[in-house]
Amino acid sequence: MPHITSPLIPPVWLEQGQLPALPDTQTLDWLFDEGSLTRRLTAISDNAFSVLPLYEGWQVLRPDECAALDLPEGVQGWVREVYLRGHGEPWVFARSVAGKSSLQEGGLNMDELGNRSLGELLFSDQAFERGALQVCHYPRNWLPQVDQVDHLWARRSRFVRGKLSVLVAEVFLPKLWAALGARSENN
Repeated sequence: MPHITSPLIPPVWLEQGQLPALPDTQTLDWLFDEGSLTRRLTAISDNAFSVLPLYEGWQVLRPDECAALDLPEGVQGWVREVYLRGHGEPWVFARSVAGKSSLQEGGLNMDELGNRSLGELLFSDQAFERGALQVCHYPRNWLPQVDQVDHLWARRSRFVRGKLSVLVAEVFLPKLWAALGARSENN
């Protein structure tokens, strides 16, 4: 089931220099790391990384997504929601969206990814240019029900290749921070 409910007040996505208060150093490092999140999660999980698709399909994109993709409100797009997992535990909730016309003209078959990582595809194609990273506290009702917690940090960025534009949002879940804490205790 897609997470299409809208909060009364949508989140304000900010770039690094715009944050009124900075999170801790570790969170800041993960939020603004410009490398592949898939590769980083694979490394810290000692190659026990996997993708679990939760929802894929056409739906009306949220207003904040339309604005980020320079699309008029109410546009239909492809939505892909997945867990990025380490050792079978959900570490990151990711929501990737692209406008219907952009996908049809851009030659990216998001509907054929299955349990493969979209991020790995985007980072392996040098033609994609990544826009600025933006962050916010992700609205709890936009998360899968089991992960609905307040004040989870999220980041998003836009990947562009010609006419194709994909917006990727990644929400860092408590189990990632727990795994990082346990890893640092063991080192």
